[in-house]
Amino acid sequence: MIGWFRRKRGEEPPPGEGAGPQEEPTTGPALEEVEAPIEAQPEEKRGFGFFRQMRERLQKTRKLLIGGIDALVRGKKEITPELLEELEEVLISSDLGVDTTQKLIKAMEEKLHRRELADADKLRLHLKEEMRRLLTVQAPALEVRCKKPFVIMAIGVNGVGKTTTLAKIAHQYQHVGLRVMLVAGDTFRAAAVEQLATWAERVGAELVKQRTGADPAAVVFDAVAAAQARGADVVLIDTAGRLHTKVNLMEELKKVKRVIERQLPGAPHEVLLILDATTGQNAVAQTRLFHRELGVTGLVLTKLDGTAKGGIVVGICHEFQIPIRFIGLGEGLDDLREFDADQFVEALF
Repeated sequence: MIGWFRRKRGEEPPPGEGAGPQEEPTTGPALEEVEAPIEAQPEEKRGFGFFRQMRERLQKTRKLLIGGIDALVRGKKEITPELLEELEEVLISSDLGVDTTQKLIKAMEEKLHRRELADADKLRLHLKEEMRRLLTVQAPALEVRCKKPFVIMAIGVNGVGKTTTLAKIAHQYQHVGLRVMLVAGDTFRAAAVEQLATWAERVGAELVKQRTGADPAAVVFDAVAAAQARGADVVLIDTAGRLHTKVNLMEELKKVKRVIERQLPGAPHEVLLILDATTGQNAVAQTRLFHRELGVTGLVLTKLDGTAKGGIVVGICHEFQIPIRFIGLGEGLDDLREFDADQFVEALF
């Protein structure tokens, strides 16, 4: 979607509910409000240079996953069933998940039976293509221009980076000429409202907020009404961090979603689950429960630059068939990019 606007303007596209007293506050450096400041990157770091940047930022994952594969097949003149058993261990240890690993191994076994795995290079090539296929989810594109206002509700557990991720998305949509409204739906933490207000000012987006402790559903109701009255193109709704295992807190998020639906039929148009890639397989459990309760339509994987567990991307796509909308590869405003399966696999390999 953003790429469409860039092309329209002749620019080079990059490759590529209420939180009550039950809320369990969390402290420590993982909280969003203590994340390092982010700044926009210079224009020359966009475009062609992004592929190199992505390759560099995926270094830890590549070293574990692809490095493990290369070490396994190095010096092998032929691919055997025994080698594929060892490959299975490498893939599981790289956080692809058991189901995804088994699917990949089964595909390799079939190719071995058909004599299509002549050597290590062929194995590498076919693994690459299978991963690309698993990462390619058939789902509607995130066309924010198809509705006005287009409402995106961001959800996720504490500390995954929801607030800063929304700031980065707002920055991208503002950059292509869209009028963006940020909504401070996390009313439990005063710091969350202040943080979002800071980012709204920095990226030039409008902000709707109320006092700390206000009913999030009321905040969202007012925000959607304001967006309709002011002609906003995109509404980005921040929500309080929810432990996905806390049923009562999840019910509050469902209340917020119902309020949005009543206020604007068809909305929210996107329920965006923010996941921290460094948590590995825990991200799978989060996706499963949030999707069951709220119907997740898109994912954002943050902190891929700081983890060797990036293989979780493949596992989540395969298991849930939910498209990854964005990936985070750093702290800069331009380090959140639209996900492209082809570019991701190329950079990984």
